Amino acid sequence: MKRRLPRVRDLAPLLQFEKPQLDRRRRLLDNAHTIEDLRTIAKRRTPRAAFDYTDGAAESELSIRRAREAFRDIEFHPAVLRDVAKVCTSREVLGAPASLPFGIAPTGFTRLMHTEGEYAGARAAGRAGIPFSLSTMGTASIEDVAEVNPRGRNWFQLYLWKDRARSMALVERAARAGFDTLLVTVDVPVAGARLRDVRNGMTIPPRLTPATVLNALPRPSWWIDLFTTEPLAFASLDRWSGTVAELLDTMFDPTVTMADLAWVRDQWPGKLVVKGIQTVEDARAVNELEVDGIVLSNHGGRQLDRAPIPFHLLPTVVDEVGSETEVMIDTGIISGADIVASIALGARFTLIGRAYLYGLMAGGEAGVDRVIAILTSQIERTMRLLGVTTLDELRPEHVTQLIRLAARQPTMNSIVATSTSAAGGR
Repeated sequence: MKRRLPRVRDLAPLLQFEKPQLDRRRRLLDNAHTIEDLRTIAKRRTPRAAFDYTDGAAESELSIRRAREAFRDIEFHPAVLRDVAKVCTSREVLGAPASLPFGIAPTGFTRLMHTEGEYAGARAAGRAGIPFSLSTMGTASIEDVAEVNPRGRNWFQLYLWKDRARSMALVERAARAGFDTLLVTVDVPVAGARLRDVRNGMTIPPRLTPATVLNALPRPSWWIDLFTTEPLAFASLDRWSGTVAELLDTMFDPTVTMADLAWVRDQWPGKLVVKGIQTVEDARAVNELEVDGIVLSNHGGRQLDRAPIPFHLLPTVVDEVGSETEVMIDTGIISGADIVASIALGARFTLIGRAYLYGLMAGGEAGVDRVIAILTSQIERTMRLLGVTTLDELRPEHVTQLIRLAARQPTMNSIVATSTSAAGGR
């Protein structure tokens, strides 16, 4: 090899310096390339009680861990030599278009995570052309969300309270404000045991203990935002000074049945979706009420620990009711690949909750924009690598669900023993 001194014109293409980003928040967001990156930023910026409310789940947190493992335990089957220069990520959901196969799930106490709260989520969703869901436990009013997202698709999530008239007053407000879909959440007869919240003394407003103050010292901007903006209020009530669990137990009704759901169906003029389905049998039963959609969900693992994994249920439920009812899914979704896998196995749509909140905590409205951008990029890249250009081209053949946890089959000895016991020992 002959050697020579480098010339400036040879070095110039190799030494292109990036323009410095002086805005620290924007720099952090630009350097976040996954939802996990945003989670790391969020954890640094948010006091423990608020972060753990988002990040945590019930009891031993097995449900959420298993849900995420289910998405990790898949194998994609790509087709090669396809023209994938252009991909389309849009589809019709509940009678109207969505530009992406995911929407923002309903989340409670959202302005506790970041002062922009639901306003940031609704505006970002509107710009992206995806639905935004407001929770009964949301910290922005129905009317205010409609005002900041006037041309977007707004959905309202309903818990059926013991006070039915109060519940239906919210439904009427949502209808008047132009919300097109009602999500009725059915998996909260009582509050789950969210132990991180119990240990953190999670209250609204936050309870100032020595540990709380110590944890907040490195995060003064969060407290400044909290104390210099309007007090936390809810779509459903003005003030609450107890714990989250006490609030849930006061509001939610353990006597709710399918008859109550049918009653709501008769009251609501728009699309009705039932959120919190966890068995094939319940999917069938709800489908008979002629709802427009169901969401396979175990509440992000925040209710019953060791609950069924929605992603595992998906293919069977789609086979049972998918031709009549739009089947959606949430819980455990943390990447665009998770969303693509869900669509391939028959989901019409997906919802993101924690992923959205990690972005919100990391950077407010700009952080939510970054979440949507990351997921969009991951969805498009995964589609191209699978060799598809539209969501409708995704098929179950593109995905294999690998088995980590499988139901143990009863042995012959246990079957004989059970039969003998049932027969009274004869």
